Amino acid sequence: MSSNNEPESSDSLKAFGAVAKVFRERAGLTQEELAPLVRYSPETVASIEQGRRFPQREFIDRAEEALDAFGTLRAAARHLARRPGLASWFRQWAGLEEEAISLCMYECRAVPGLLQSNAYARAVFHSRVPLLTDAQIDSQLTARLDRQRLLHDRPNTAFSFIVEEALILRRTGGVNVTRELIDHLLECAELRNVEIQIMPLVREDHAGLEGPIRLLETPDHEWFGYSEGQRSGQLISDRKEVSVLHMRYAKLRSQALTPDDSVSLLKQMRGAL
Repeated sequence: MSSNNEPESSDSLKAFGAVAKVFRERAGLTQEELAPLVRYSPETVASIEQGRRFPQREFIDRAEEALDAFGTLRAAARHLARRPGLASWFRQWAGLEEEAISLCMYECRAVPGLLQSNAYARAVFHSRVPLLTDAQIDSQLTARLDRQRLLHDRPNTAFSFIVEEALILRRTGGVNVTRELIDHLLECAELRNVEIQIMPLVREDHAGLEGPIRLLETPDHEWFGYSEGQRSGQLISDRKEVSVLHMRYAKLRSQALTPDDSVSLLKQMRGAL
């Protein structure tokens, strides 16, 4: 049996992509012509048809209607339970991320995946124990970078990140990787829907001592939390538990540097390398 960290087979994604391509060609449309009808980029349409990207519910529903697919795409989508490159326990949360209208994340272990540069993410995967194969690293790197499109594809979603200063000072992957990481963080901080706050290395009062926090709000204004351990993760839906995470995150935002001060610190750290 494969471990939860291993990439899953992408056969079902390839099958769905092939079916979508057949119906697109049957409708006499190019990928560029289908893109505005499903409100996704031509590149995303191509990635889905090639079995490299998980099709979201909106894509499936819009493609079904635009291509008059007789319910075939929706039926094929029911067999897409697995998402290659993502740990099995994380897939439910990743699905909620795709539709969230706000997302809050505090991290003290590694820079959040949504903010990682290519080289930093690869360095993180290279550090895994047991060691991952090259194929596993490539699959997980593809999945991680694919998730990052959320920052750009969902401009009306509010993203809030609190990152420990120590994670950058650690220099995971080396100095060059850290330089690229800081440059990437500064670019992300320029997005109008992204707020990054750095938690100072020295902080006598700290509300996040019990570990990372993830919170998100759905389009129906439901809030969920997520907790992840060494080899497992848990979606949190209990309102009382979610409320506790909210209180802690609110306190963390008041304890961390402001977004402007965080950007200034990142620039100072970049200049010191």
